Amino acid sequence: MKNNMNRRGFLKSAAALTSFTIVPAHVLRAETAPSNQITRASIGFGGIARSGNHLGNKSTRMIAVCDPDASRVQDGIKMAEKKGYGKIHGCKDFREILAMKDVDVVHICTPPHWHGPISVLSAQAGKDIWCEKPMTRTIGEGKRVMEAVKASGSMFRLNTWFRFQSNFYGFGTEVKPIKKVVESGALGWPLTAVVGGNTGFNLKFNWSGMVDLEPQPVPENFDYDLWLGPAPYKPYHRHRTHSTFRGYWDYDGGGLGDMGQHYLDPVQYLLNKDETSPIKIDVDCPPQHPDSVGSFKKITYTYADGCQIILDGDNSMKNAPFLQGPKGSLWPHMKSDITNLNDIIQQQPDPEPQQTDFLESIKLRRTFALNERNGFRSCTIVNLGIIAMRLGRGYKFDPVKLQAVNDPAADAFIYQQICALPRMSK
Repeated sequence: MKNNMNRRGFLKSAAALTSFTIVPAHVLRAETAPSNQITRASIGFGGIARSGNHLGNKSTRMIAVCDPDASRVQDGIKMAEKKGYGKIHGCKDFREILAMKDVDVVHICTPPHWHGPISVLSAQAGKDIWCEKPMTRTIGEGKRVMEAVKASGSMFRLNTWFRFQSNFYGFGTEVKPIKKVVESGALGWPLTAVVGGNTGFNLKFNWSGMVDLEPQPVPENFDYDLWLGPAPYKPYHRHRTHSTFRGYWDYDGGGLGDMGQHYLDPVQYLLNKDETSPIKIDVDCPPQHPDSVGSFKKITYTYADGCQIILDGDNSMKNAPFLQGPKGSLWPHMKSDITNLNDIIQQQPDPEPQQTDFLESIKLRRTFALNERNGFRSCTIVNLGIIAMRLGRGYKFDPVKLQAVNDPAADAFIYQQICALPRMSK
């Protein structure tokens, strides 16, 4: 390998190496030099793109932003300059970003109906990917993302983090000590996890769309066709877009789509289900509008070994333990009917270490803690529940074939057709 090989060339060649670790040149040299820093671009510039996870990561350089809304592009340019990135490139079409050879990492901060297609195209363009949750809007899209990332050697990070840092919602502790209790066998097996008001799951539960929307003129500064992208055409109404898009099935799945992966990914990790999915999904919900997301009372997921996850939508299980097994139970704030719980936590070995720094993951080509594979499985939990809501009934699922069992109506949601992407404007 030539000593003068540039940073990006090194990163792309290192992606193909899996048998040993190579340290990229910019780790060995002064990383603060602009030519050695990892460069990033934001695809979509709504509220989440402006957060510290995306815009504010100062150990890298933000060099571009795009959004179908021209006013948001201008916001991105101005905010990036205030952050000290200088004058950055702005455009409305993400494909212009993917064609930029000097972009290393893309932050996908679009509505979820774009997460899958943009992740696939980003991987094919040789970019590393930091994607907002939910990972994809359908199970079929998630499968395609896994395939594309594997083929390209890209590093992929999903933007939820409770399996490896921060206090788990409503629980008053990180996931690590809970994992140690589960691994000790003190609760027994199989386990039932209840996710609801007891862990704050009702935060955005009643987030629904509007029905009988009257068409509105499309604002001049907004490319609505590009915003719709792979989604079916519906006449423009502001409530479909920007901060309220989550209330419509075409773009997301309400509060479950928005927050579900935050809550369910740690549970998947605790139950050791990163390589599989539930085999049976049951639902109790009112009939759903075909366009606007509604609510649910209960969604119950059952795994092949008898473990269950119950989503308590109506908060009727607010006093139930978070984890319950044949030998004991665990409530939020580490309350338990196991008398020697603290001793168990102290004596149990720590869980397997995780790669929790995405920049290090990029530099060393090491898979991130929450990646396209285990992230696919926790997003699948979310999407299996959304399918049950839309069907208005339960069904069975094959976690190996990734298909419903003898249920074409469910499969139609699992592998939902997307529309052709709009042509790139000149």
